[in-house]
Amino acid sequence: MKTTPSTRIITAVGAVALSMIGLSACSGGASGSESGGSESMGESSSASSAPMESPSASGGGADADLVGSGCAAYAKQVPSGSGSVDGMAEDPVAVAASHNPMLTTLTKAVSGKLNKDVDLVDTLNGGDFTVIAPTDDAFKKIPKKDVEALAKDKDALTKVLTYHVIPGKLSPEQIAGEHKTVEGDKVKVSGSGEKLMFNKSKLVCGGVKTANATVYMVDTVMMPGKM
Repeated sequence: MKTTPSTRIITAVGAVALSMIGLSACSGGASGSESGGSESMGESSSASSAPMESPSASGGGADADLVGSGCAAYAKQVPSGSGSVDGMAEDPVAVAASHNPMLTTLTKAVSGKLNKDVDLVDTLNGGDFTVIAPTDDAFKKIPKKDVEALAKDKDALTKVLTYHVIPGKLSPEQIAGEHKTVEGDKVKVSGSGEKLMFNKSKLVCGGVKTANATVYMVDTVMMPGKM
């Protein structure tokens, strides 16, 4: 059977995801269910230490629902400006992610800079979503040649990116459970507190609010069918 770039990528990334120890797991959450809202985006549907502030301590601001052992390091790296917690809350998700220095590779992938035929910016900014956002360090776990091959495959790249998007905004209290992604397959969110995981990908910092989405930054790129 002929091996395609897509099958080689999925096999390679799956092996990486299964073998990684990654960052410390984090976040809390009660049991959740599939979110509402549109389930289609069309063919082309973007640190570690103690958590920042608890909801009770933060007074309900943009950082009120933050969870994750990487949140304090994220806040230290981006204390103010468009890429900060408060700054991201002001913009729709694709714009907000473009200002975050931890999400530069994902931003390129969803904005047509890896493949001109895969531009999801308008769609991501046009609805309510939960975005599981692999950090730049997550993409670095994938061999460069496999990333380059994925970038050339429009369908494979679209599937991988839309697998990281769940319709509807899920808070840390709602995120645990199995959720159908825009790609069509389900992602399993398990654990609680410091042990929250998205499939086998560990949380860096989650509950980050944007104008239309809730973002969970993770340490490993997930692949459809690898739940």
